Amino acid sequence: MAKKKRIVIALGGNALGNTLPEQMTAVKITARAIVDLIEEGCEVVVAHGNGPQVGMVNNAMIALTHEDPQQPNTPLSVCVAMSQAYIGYDLQNALREELLDRNITDIPVATMITQVRVDENDEAFQNPSKPIGRFMTKEQADEMAAKYDYIMKEDSGRGYRRVVSSPRPQEIVEIGTIRTMVESGDLVIACGGGGIPVTRQGNHLKGASAVIDKDFASSLLARELDADFLIILTAVEKVAINYGKADEKWLDNITVEEAKQYMAEGHFAPGSMLPKVQAAVEFAESAPGRQALITLLEKAKDGILGHTGTMIGRG
Repeated sequence: MAKKKRIVIALGGNALGNTLPEQMTAVKITARAIVDLIEEGCEVVVAHGNGPQVGMVNNAMIALTHEDPQQPNTPLSVCVAMSQAYIGYDLQNALREELLDRNITDIPVATMITQVRVDENDEAFQNPSKPIGRFMTKEQADEMAAKYDYIMKEDSGRGYRRVVSSPRPQEIVEIGTIRTMVESGDLVIACGGGGIPVTRQGNHLKGASAVIDKDFASSLLARELDADFLIILTAVEKVAINYGKADEKWLDNITVEEAKQYMAEGHFAPGSMLPKVQAAVEFAESAPGRQALITLLEKAKDGILGHTGTMIGRG
């Protein structure tokens, strides 16, 4: 029997929705796309973002401190953990149901609450730039900054938002357990929201006030699991250069070297496509035969079959 292709899928926000009801609907669609890959003979591991969700949790915890002054403010690392759990809850139930609907009864589904170590000296801690939570007025932002020591920044004329650091992932703390589960045939959901950011202090893991980019965390997870493919799902079917211009060009198969050249030429937006291409390149160049695919959720199966998407490999 041929060895199954091992795939790590990085789900973006469009695969999860922005509210609880939206998420309940979105995960059903997401589950169908993932199980399509399993039916193609792939072994799948799922990672996901938590952009809207961690903001909602954070806002809820702040509201609690306003209602009850005895309640301390909830650390961002705990908010990430909460978002991991409730997204995992919806995802694993949707995946389990979809598997059973297709008479696939031998694949257990489980969520691993995952800590990811970051470097406390990462330069990102000196330049918080990742916005989370709701938009606020100047007065509300000043109050949050004074009360909680938050860093608040104006966001494109839409109001003020809290910004936090986004350090690079260095180590997946629970990788041994994740690997054991995957090897035993489980469908594992891990590194949710990029993982709970922690720093190591002796034997103690201390939560960091940060969020980790889910694409970089997914790339690290794929490398650690010796995956064949990393699929980064986004809002477009393919990656483009000269995006939105008259000479726009959609990319099919490109080499790591070509991807690096396009990045150096500034083709990809820093807060949007750039980290996805960077994460894809990190994985694709890490070992012979590894490939990264960037495409739409509903095109994941077609992408693996070579019909669409942007595939990045060593060439």
